[in-house]
Amino acid sequence: MELSIVGAGPAGCTAAVYAGRAGIDTVVFDVVLGGGLVTWAPRVRNYPGLPDISGEELMERMQKQAKKYARFRYDETVTGIQEMDDAFQLTTSRRTYITTAVILCMGRLPRRLDVPGEKEFAGYGVSYGAIFDGSRVKGDRVAMVGGGNAAVSGAIYLRELGYEVFLIHRRNQLRAEYALEQEARKKGVSIILNSVVEEIFGDKRSKGMHIKNVATGETEVLSVAGIFISIGMRPRSELATAAGVHTDETGYITTDEWQRTNIKGVYAAGDVTGGFGYILTSCAEGATAAFASLELFRTCFPKDW
Repeated sequence: MELSIVGAGPAGCTAAVYAGRAGIDTVVFDVVLGGGLVTWAPRVRNYPGLPDISGEELMERMQKQAKKYARFRYDETVTGIQEMDDAFQLTTSRRTYITTAVILCMGRLPRRLDVPGEKEFAGYGVSYGAIFDGSRVKGDRVAMVGGGNAAVSGAIYLRELGYEVFLIHRRNQLRAEYALEQEARKKGVSIILNSVVEEIFGDKRSKGMHIKNVATGETEVLSVAGIFISIGMRPRSELATAAGVHTDETGYITTDEWQRTNIKGVYAAGDVTGGFGYILTSCAEGATAAFASLELFRTCFPKDW
């Protein structure tokens, strides 16, 4: 009897630790992001006990701990889940497996602006991860588009790299934590509010963008060598939907308080279920899902589970 976890981010790693310590044979299949969006965070300052750590290092620690209790298959992507009698067939990029239960922890992916030039210059001056591409910009001026914690943290990181940074947000105030906004202002990030990107321009690489002030209707050209976009996320729930797992109108997997989906034996945790999107809450959901999965491996649970 085996538990399969799809995704090796905070939720997946925590689920692996709790399931493995409960004596369940557990295997973790990684997905494209290799540890989730946490690895994109330049600094994590709100995780208990680790007040200042890079997202990449935090994820390395989590995976190192999880590997003590579960097997990791980094080279296989789960492409399908099919319900069978008291089991599930998992199809991966390499082979098929039979598993007793599944915990879905695929996380989220960045949303796009969907403006002219964005797709054309993606990877050529347009990026969705400051931590990975920040040091590769060939110039001294960059822009970050977004107003949440991720965007402001990215802007601070870019400023620390020595760039002149412009933070563009469509509303009249940022959505980020007050402490982050104050840090950004203190470090010299130029914040442009009530503004949206209408077009990204360039030749072989992006060179800047046209932005519009939604309050006045005025437009201006902002010349920057690098454009970083952080305007929210969309769930990686296509695998779940294809398997018949219910999602809400925005694509997030719906679960009960024990992280159970509408299919018995299939659980979901972390960013793919929506919620706050914090590392801590993802870990909590992963632990809950692992504990709930014991209903299929132990006999000490009520029959109506």
